[in-house]
Amino acid sequence: MKRFLLACCLAAVGLIPFGCFSTTDDNSIVHLERSAKEGNAEAQYALGVDYYFGLGVEPDYSKAVKWLRKAAEQGNAEAQNNLGVCYYYGQGVEADYSEAVKWLRKAVEQGNAEAQYLLGVCYYYEQGVERDYSEAVKWWRKAAEQGNADAQFLLGDCYYYGQGVEADYSEAVKWYSKAAEQGNADAQYRLGQCYYSGAVVERDFSEGIKWYRKAAEQGDA
Repeated sequence: MKRFLLACCLAAVGLIPFGCFSTTDDNSIVHLERSAKEGNAEAQYALGVDYYFGLGVEPDYSKAVKWLRKAAEQGNAEAQNNLGVCYYYGQGVEADYSEAVKWLRKAVEQGNAEAQYLLGVCYYYEQGVERDYSEAVKWWRKAAEQGNADAQFLLGDCYYYGQGVEADYSEAVKWYSKAAEQGNADAQYRLGQCYYSGAVVERDFSEGIKWYRKAAEQGDA
């Protein structure tokens, strides 16, 4: 289960959104940089995003980290989360799980769901913190309750396998269903298994095939 879980975790975290606000024309970049240099945290964060994705500028992870850090130090939760992601993956900085956890903690204090999700991953895999399944469940639950589909799926897995929480198949199916409805392919596949096998819910081949098909359409083998 752990090898499967790690694969889906890393794929999911790689898709953490940086926000949708950047413009790509030269004049906008000039004004954005001027505002960022004047200390505007929103502009600093936006400029970090632009450098990360190469929006109107040449992609440059180091410059992305520079501006994300400035925004994060001013308390911008999105910047704190994404700076943590950069440290987690070693993008623009040397990979450092402890430093990633430091910034993720600052973001979760402000209720950032993506940071809650990744902090749960860190606790599950002993990355920058001691392994603690209960803490992983705690943070995945917080993210799941905010609608994070990846956290919903992993919380479902924890209930299914009894990791960090007492095994509860009803709760597992509940969270799988929430994630599956949002298009999470792993949850769709797992939900299909539950219905097709009838091991944890009343057997329903039609429902099982329905969710298998949805997962397959997304490339889940």
